[in-house]
Amino acid sequence: MTTLGLYLFAALAEISGCFAFWAWLRLDRSPFWAAAGVVVLVLFAFTLTRSEVAFAGRAFAAYGGIYIGASLVWLWLVEDTVPDRWDLAGVSLSIIGAAVIVLGHRTG
Repeated sequence: MTTLGLYLFAALAEISGCFAFWAWLRLDRSPFWAAAGVVVLVLFAFTLTRSEVAFAGRAFAAYGGIYIGASLVWLWLVEDTVPDRWDLAGVSLSIIGAAVIVLGHRTG
């Protein structure tokens, strides 16, 4: 799987795992939601380590842009709230920043 594919899968796992805790603590769902969230968050962490990036900090920074984009897709599809122009501007900047981190020329 490509790094982008891994990042997209990791974002889905992180967002759904965190949402499980949101559902438990904010939407008054069963504690089993939190247990499921823990399992999915472990899957997220495992998936993120599979990327081809040499350094953890760089992998996490680049992933951040993908996470922001995926969060807005979640907002739209799951929470039924359309992202506004400020959301779209912010995600554009973050994805450009992630691309610079991943594709930037490294010396040494």
